[in-house]
Amino acid sequence: MNNVKLFDDICGLTSKMVTQKYSTSFSWASKLFKPEIRQHIYNIYGFVRFADEIVDTFHQYDKAKLMNMFENEYRASVENGISLNPIINSFCKTQREKKIPQHLVDAFLHSMKMDLGEIKNLNDEKYNEYIYGSAEVVGLMCLKVFLNGDVEEYEHLKPYAQSLGAAFQKINFLRDISADFNDLGRMYFPQVNFSHFTKADKLIIEKDIAYDFANALIGIKLLPISSRLAVYMAYKYYFNLFNKIIQCEPEVLITKRIRVSNARKAYLFGEMMFLKNLNLIR
Repeated sequence: MNNVKLFDDICGLTSKMVTQKYSTSFSWASKLFKPEIRQHIYNIYGFVRFADEIVDTFHQYDKAKLMNMFENEYRASVENGISLNPIINSFCKTQREKKIPQHLVDAFLHSMKMDLGEIKNLNDEKYNEYIYGSAEVVGLMCLKVFLNGDVEEYEHLKPYAQSLGAAFQKINFLRDISADFNDLGRMYFPQVNFSHFTKADKLIIEKDIAYDFANALIGIKLLPISSRLAVYMAYKYYFNLFNKIIQCEPEVLITKRIRVSNARKAYLFGEMMFLKNLNLIR
């Protein structure tokens, strides 16, 4: 075996392992991608997950220094065509092969660095800037993989992919209020003070998410069959999580992280396999 291919394969396995260990929901959904797509999604997930871990988890370290190291390694890989960091090497391979625009990656890294500063009292502009870079561009990276160079279809489906990414991120914000607000002092939603989080505040956020979900579903139904069911399963998982959050009182979200059980995830996967056999989405 060619030694470079062997190295790339090992890097790809690392990205796959990161997906499986960090996210049971996306790991389940990834099984529904066609093989030619699946590894690229692992590669994207590994990259964004590691960057997210730096800013959200590694509190005992100099996170700004780690983020700079991560970004510098990434940019060196873009320039040199290789990185000895397997996660970065895998992502850059996908970026090159699927022609993921540099501005999408730059926007993502920018939002990650925003998390290193003070996330409080964001105005609408900064909130939208953060959502775009932290979530919408990830959806667009994946869309580049799904469409495999079809520029016209990419432009057509962009708004729907952005809506899906935005919905996922906003649900994450609601799910993670306890850790973000109580532990990290973050308040992402504009004009919302989690010290006095009300039902009215929550309802406004939920209506915004519901709009994103409705728009996203239009685009999911237009995706190629090679990616449609996997994306639909991720949609269904987050929609289940959203429904659980809707049923919670605001004070519960402040103190408890809402989850979808592994049994429910397994049920959703079974439902997707059923729909796959019928070649439809409902």
